Amino acid sequence: MTLTRYRLIQALADGRFHSGEVLARNLGISRAAVWKHLQGLREKLEVDIQAVSGRGYRIAHPLELLEQGEIMAALSETVRDRIPDFVLHHQIDSTNSWLLEESTRQAPSGTVCLAEQQTAGRGRRGRSWISPFGSNVYLSILWRYRLAPVQLSGLSLAAGLAVVRALEQLGIQGIGLKWPNDVLADGCKLAGLLLEVVGEADGPSRVVVGVGVNVRMSAQQGAGIDQPWTDLSSMSGARTCSRNRLAALLIEHLVAMLNAFETQGLAPLLEEWNRYDLLRGQTVKLSTGDRSIEGTHLGVDSQGALLLAQGDRTRAYHAGEVSLRSDA
Repeated sequence: MTLTRYRLIQALADGRFHSGEVLARNLGISRAAVWKHLQGLREKLEVDIQAVSGRGYRIAHPLELLEQGEIMAALSETVRDRIPDFVLHHQIDSTNSWLLEESTRQAPSGTVCLAEQQTAGRGRRGRSWISPFGSNVYLSILWRYRLAPVQLSGLSLAAGLAVVRALEQLGIQGIGLKWPNDVLADGCKLAGLLLEVVGEADGPSRVVVGVGVNVRMSAQQGAGIDQPWTDLSSMSGARTCSRNRLAALLIEHLVAMLNAFETQGLAPLLEEWNRYDLLRGQTVKLSTGDRSIEGTHLGVDSQGALLLAQGDRTRAYHAGEVSLRSDA
């Protein structure tokens, strides 16, 4: 996105009418250029921009754009000290993909990447992550460990708990976790995580933790999502959620968790995970390749594997192998 178009979005973000003449003067361009840029924003960002004769232009729903300074100022000093680099993109293919590439160029542990929009956002098992402009939070964090990749198998569950902690600190209630790392509200997906681990067999490893949280998304924007979903604006008590405040809380809790995991692992978090596990004790189905396995979900072990009981036999399944759904 060009700087002029971003400045135009900033000018319109308050949701009030702005005349083409004032916009042109403030941006140092012609009124015709303003109209052309607005057309581009409608097409590229799918932002609902209204034009009314005699009043000017406005965005149908005000946008709270992300502000790096505001987010950093909201972090504790301890967490700020663990973030050597913070990058905010107006538009990018994927925050995870960008940060994985940067990790090969020696980007330091603790680097944070946020984006207003992803054009190729990714979820688990090859799914796409719908990422409209200025609507949700798309966040990735790079972390480097001395540990081998196999020792990080429980990290996705710990990251899911960090997201729940952040949401609850924001005042969001009634949320839970579906193994390995989906955050649900009333049976609908509110947030998801994608962890990508690269490393030597015996270590070290580098991990990119990607988080997407639905803040405000229209039915039209979410039409491509292939499962029930919800957003914070639809939840009682969360309709005025600040994206900047949410981003800061996510970073705060994720960085603290990522730092602690190297020495503590998942074991100290198992009791907390069990409290939020929405399907524990239920009959569930695991899908792996073209196979479907049914059993009773008994919880997770200290490595983050799901424990499935079938008769008198209990087997552990790891997140990379399978997907989980309720059999209800």
